[in-house]
Amino acid sequence: MELEEKPKYGEPRKYDPTFKGPIQKRGCTDIVCCILFGLAIIGYIAVGVLAWSQGDPRKVIYPTDSRGQFCGQAGTPLEKKTLLFYFNIMKCASPMVLLEFQCPTTQLCVEKCPEKFMTLVKAYANKKDFDYYKNFCKEGVTNTMGIPEILRLGLCPSMLMPSKPFTRRCFPALGQKGGVITVGNISRFDDGSGNMRDAKDLMDGVKNATVVIEARQVVMKIFEDYTHSWYWILIGLVIAMVTSLLFIILLRFLAGIMVWIMIVLVILVIGYGIFHCYMEFASLKGEAGSNVTLQDLGFQTDFSVYLQIRQTWLAFMIILAIVEVVIILLLIFLRKRLLIAVALIKEASRAIGHVMCSLFFPLFTFVLLAIVIAYWAVTAVFLSTSNEPIYKVFNESICEHSRKVCDPADFTSSPMQTQCPDSQCLFAFYGGETVYHKYLIGLQFYNVFLFFWCANFVIGLGQMTLAGAFASYYWAFVKPDDMPAFPVFSSLGRSLRYHTGSLAFGSLILSIVQIIRVLLEYLDHKLKGAQNKFAKFLLCCLKCCFWCLEKFIKFLNRNAYIMVAIYGKNFCTSARDAFFLLMRNMIRVAILDKVTDFLLFLGKLLIVGLVGVFAFFFFSGRVKAFEDTAPNLHYYWVPIMTVVVGSYLIAHGFFSVYAMCVDTLFLCFCEDLERNDGSAARPYYMSSTLHEILWKNMAEDPTPSSAQQQDNQDLQLREQQAREENAS
Repeated sequence: MELEEKPKYGEPRKYDPTFKGPIQKRGCTDIVCCILFGLAIIGYIAVGVLAWSQGDPRKVIYPTDSRGQFCGQAGTPLEKKTLLFYFNIMKCASPMVLLEFQCPTTQLCVEKCPEKFMTLVKAYANKKDFDYYKNFCKEGVTNTMGIPEILRLGLCPSMLMPSKPFTRRCFPALGQKGGVITVGNISRFDDGSGNMRDAKDLMDGVKNATVVIEARQVVMKIFEDYTHSWYWILIGLVIAMVTSLLFIILLRFLAGIMVWIMIVLVILVIGYGIFHCYMEFASLKGEAGSNVTLQDLGFQTDFSVYLQIRQTWLAFMIILAIVEVVIILLLIFLRKRLLIAVALIKEASRAIGHVMCSLFFPLFTFVLLAIVIAYWAVTAVFLSTSNEPIYKVFNESICEHSRKVCDPADFTSSPMQTQCPDSQCLFAFYGGETVYHKYLIGLQFYNVFLFFWCANFVIGLGQMTLAGAFASYYWAFVKPDDMPAFPVFSSLGRSLRYHTGSLAFGSLILSIVQIIRVLLEYLDHKLKGAQNKFAKFLLCCLKCCFWCLEKFIKFLNRNAYIMVAIYGKNFCTSARDAFFLLMRNMIRVAILDKVTDFLLFLGKLLIVGLVGVFAFFFFSGRVKAFEDTAPNLHYYWVPIMTVVVGSYLIAHGFFSVYAMCVDTLFLCFCEDLERNDGSAARPYYMSSTLHEILWKNMAEDPTPSSAQQQDNQDLQLREQQAREENAS
């Protein structure tokens, strides 16, 4: 007697007359993970409290003088002294600046930058000039002190030169006259020691002094743009939200028509993008400098420069053309499947119509995610600014104590000062040698990891809640009479009360993969200059593999949460059941679920395209009607990109309800086929429309598997028996 072969993907579900949808009597699942998650949250709060007690964001906001004091900080003696002045900017030309990010010269907080040339020797001879000069000296300078004593004690700079404020720092007012570099309209100046110097000698100093803060300049300009355009950005995001909500409501009542309108509009919007790029490309023909290549141009902080060269618009046009062709080819190849997917979207619209509050549930998820992101960002800022000021010895001559740590309080009486008379103890950077500072990088890593874990937990909670609500709709035999009064709130309560551990388990697995991807990106950044091609290849393969793994885990988690919401089992069991159920219905997954996801993606693309085109014409000032209304910006792409990304997130939030509804109905649909046969004793819970989708799927599938053929035969036999029973 031969043993029966065990099914490869588990036993199909059996008929259970007591099963009426999401099980109400259930117990807590994955308790160990729930406890672990709770302890991790407590630790996260402790890290936040520790960071907030040690950190000081003022270190990022304000420039710091040589004594570690903040220039312009409110409530301090330096409140009105908002600018940082360098005693000798030419010392910033030292290569050490690029290594230690600090100029080896005294730095002082001042109210305004010097406006004229002046040496200490000349200023000392005139009381009025010397009073002006003392604005750029340390405290303690008096008219009775001699010039040698002032210079020996390092109380004043040897000279002043016309300067302009730049990112709260005073830099020489360099210019150009007749091809010659000038400062304050002169090409040569007295350096205070009787030597005449060329203005071009200041270039290296200014260049090195600004290398660290060039990025900050861009950030400040972007921040300025946000302050001038934030209300217009909010209006754009509100328009995106209204458009998404209107689209979803129309989809509820006119699903078939709206899908086809959506397809046509997506093709037209992308087509217009191609046309606009071509017109910009053609208009730049013959313009001076428009034929420069992107490679020759290199990286520019002013991104509007890229829009002045033809190659940029050519690249945009090619990318949009490829996207257009791919979408059209997919629509042609999937034309028969689109009708089935449209019918599935109609069924999802009916479900959402009975659970209307599900449309606004993404707002709850968004608020929780905003809290998680805000907590992570604030903690990261406080952790990164929780170092202590470190002072080092800076000197001009050879000194054995050069760059050693020093204490400015007693430096003048220390052996370092005695052995190196021309040395100074200046603020260098923020750091520390305590236990806290040694493990600071570990705390930052913990902050990032808990951010991923909490964010994935919140997303998983939203998925499980919506899955439970839509499963209540599907398994209600008489809709909506057999549904709970508040399906979304009932599902949310079950998820939090019984399945916090399962949510923590699934989000933990995903977070581990994501943090590994972050580490791989960090390694890739560090190894960019390496010549080892094998290491680069291996790293590239690892990044690709973990990207695929993350996508698979997200897919598995999503379906596992649906099974947890229905049956109340632990995460591993639910993940296995969901995977086996999908594998037993692999062809249906490919035909129905994925084609529907593609249509919903086109919907998101349409909303982003419409709002993005509107934002482009408004902020760029291309339309005369908006020229006076649009704000003056450094980079008009800043609000445009913000509106585009925000619109996608908003559209994704609304369409995720549809996507979750489709995925839940699909799993319930597959279970329904296995549990029931359509007879009077075992009727299907699916609607007649959904039943029709099934038969279209079977009729139009040209290459069904043997298992699928057997399923079809069994289903046809059971329905024939059901019809005979009904007839008798």
